Amino acid sequence: KCDEGLFDLGIPVLGICYGMQLACQALGGKVDNTPSREYGRAMCDFVDRDSIFRGMQESEQVWMSHGDQVSQIADQFTAMAKTSTCPYAAIRHNERPVFGMQFHPEVTHTPHGGQILRNFVIDVCGCDGSWKLGDFADAAIESIRKQVGDKRVICGLSGGVDSSVVAALLYKAIGPQLSCILVDNGLLRKNEQQIVLEEFSNHFKTDLHIVEAEDRFLTDLAGIDEPQEKRRRIGHAFIE
Repeated sequence: KCDEGLFDLGIPVLGICYGMQLACQALGGKVDNTPSREYGRAMCDFVDRDSIFRGMQESEQVWMSHGDQVSQIADQFTAMAKTSTCPYAAIRHNERPVFGMQFHPEVTHTPHGGQILRNFVIDVCGCDGSWKLGDFADAAIESIRKQVGDKRVICGLSGGVDSSVVAALLYKAIGPQLSCILVDNGLLRKNEQQIVLEEFSNHFKTDLHIVEAEDRFLTDLAGIDEPQEKRRRIGHAFIE
């Protein structure tokens, strides 16, 4: 469960599936297990097409995936949508900017889910939609330059998306002040070391160091089959 004080902050809240159930329960409603579980496409009737459902048709396909559902809403809530087996497929609070939907707007199987999310972000949250990825990259690079100054930076580079983006932004910002370290733990994807080497030596000409540590990691993992213990050992080996 979430902290119920969240709903007293006055900030917009959109509860999706379990999130809707949490919000309704915290604010006086009731959630029950239901024999009519829904998994897959369902036709949803929108009885209130204002606010987050602006632009929706009276009935549209949505994607459901739940066993429990809201069986009773508090007096402060209004039902916004329903399906043949789910009377509260979407709800809104009458006084607070709190909304919920049992279906999933974020998946492609809800064809107009993007419109719903856009309505929430722009109409309810008040965002203006002016953010651009290029703006973020420029701002991040400038921020890095100010923070680093003339110092050097070490970046742990795994070859995954997160560390590769960080390394690329660092290189754009501080160039030769950056040293990247790739630890080959023997668990990389096929040809990953070579791909990283080419990307961050030829394209981004970083000071790249590769540590061959396969034996060290595999020795630490020998005989261990519990996933969390594997993570713990891998993490310690990286740090050491």
